[in-house]
Amino acid sequence: METNPPIIEIKDLARRYGKVDAVKGLSLTVRPGSCYGFFGRNGAGKTTTIKCLLNLLQPDTGSVRVFGLDPRKNEVAVKSRLSYVPDAVAFYPWMTVAQTLEFLASFRPRWNRQMETDLLARFHLDPSQKASHLSKGQKTQVALIGAVCPEPELLVLDEPTSGLDPIVRREFIETVIGAYHATDPEHRTVFVSTHLISEFEGLIDQFTIIEQGRELLTLGADAARDRFQKIRASFASPPTDLALKGVLSVRQSGCDVEVLVDGDHETVLERLRARQPEELRCTSLSLEEIFVAAGTLGRSKA
Repeated sequence: METNPPIIEIKDLARRYGKVDAVKGLSLTVRPGSCYGFFGRNGAGKTTTIKCLLNLLQPDTGSVRVFGLDPRKNEVAVKSRLSYVPDAVAFYPWMTVAQTLEFLASFRPRWNRQMETDLLARFHLDPSQKASHLSKGQKTQVALIGAVCPEPELLVLDEPTSGLDPIVRREFIETVIGAYHATDPEHRTVFVSTHLISEFEGLIDQFTIIEQGRELLTLGADAARDRFQKIRASFASPPTDLALKGVLSVRQSGCDVEVLVDGDHETVLERLRARQPEELRCTSLSLEEIFVAAGTLGRSKA
């Protein structure tokens, strides 16, 4: 039984821009110590939801709670306990990297100076370089350093690795976000919105997929891998009339068949075994493959 209150609790959130529904009745709960993935295509409503969490936008209807508090009424209390990295990062152009980090640190009750030094060296950032001379990727790196050095209870990341090259991206995800979370796993929570799902595969333990502002799927990562399976079968000759009902998709190329299954994969395996395949394999889908498959699931329900 859960005893600790949720870090984030969203109930029936709705937000419109004019006549456009950006978020429609979204609900989700993020428990302490989790690394929660928030997935969706561009325009699905991810950034709008995050801005409502941070009181950068106000919901039209529904409720938002962070640390059990209403961010509209307790904005300072909420924001003092979290860090946020947006997709588009901007700093005062006349400040150097060191001055920028010192400025960010001045608002925080704690700041890990050793972590700051280590990350500046790891990212090969010159503390004396002005913010106006930084590339998009370098600005993102500075923002990420500024987010983790206060060692907040909640790290809110909206496309946090945008603009980073693949090597730096993976290093940051594995060594920085992973280390931040692992240092105090019961009290540090990550809420990450990203389209680079595969790169967060090893960190995400629960996720929500949204489509056109609505929840499409919410699952624990392990439960999702158990539920969504990929079955590959090879036959001596091209099979006909497979009649595999209730599956997400069937792809056939000559003698080879690939089936994506949403639950009850044993039934599908039995049907394929009855055809006496030369080879039959069943593997879990990755979170990125589940994200793509969930789009198919959503269209089938529409």
